Amino acid sequence: MKLMMSDYKVELVEDNISEFHVVFKGPPESPYEGGVWRVHVELPESYPYKSPSIGFVNKIYHPNIDEGAGSVCLDVINQTWSPMFDLVNVFETFLPQLLLYPNPSDPLNGEAAALHMRDPTAYQKKVKDYVARFAKAEDVAALEAEEKHKGPHREGEAMSEDEEEDGFLSSSSDEEDEQAAGKME
Repeated sequence: MKLMMSDYKVELVEDNISEFHVVFKGPPESPYEGGVWRVHVELPESYPYKSPSIGFVNKIYHPNIDEGAGSVCLDVINQTWSPMFDLVNVFETFLPQLLLYPNPSDPLNGEAAALHMRDPTAYQKKVKDYVARFAKAEDVAALEAEEKHKGPHREGEAMSEDEEEDGFLSSSSDEEDEQAAGKME
């Protein structure tokens, strides 16, 4: 796979080539600069003819990314995917472009979309706050260590009521600002 031969850190989930995590860095000269995210990727059986499922594991503040589940609303990935695209395109072009040019008219995070439109300066400040709180290299390392300690969710096991169908956790407690989205309990 081309992505594994690139400069990205890729870790397979249970040695499964169809499910893995990629360490993704925020684009330079953006409010996401300096941020480091662990991105969960699942390839469907019909990949590359069907788009991959992409989700941020640690929190990110963005109109087109669900803050709790980490799922990405990205038109190119979800609706106009072509077998001509590959995962390197996703991490080198599609995700950086999404972060640089949010689409607040098609939000997954309504609060972020409203703030982006109403007060762009406050929006950038909040993005930078999330980067400082949830997207440091040590946050990604802690997520990796926790998964190795506890192990990933396995097929056929009961999911907790907090887990969504796509396998990402959605924080619903008052402590949600203190823990990363997608953190397995």
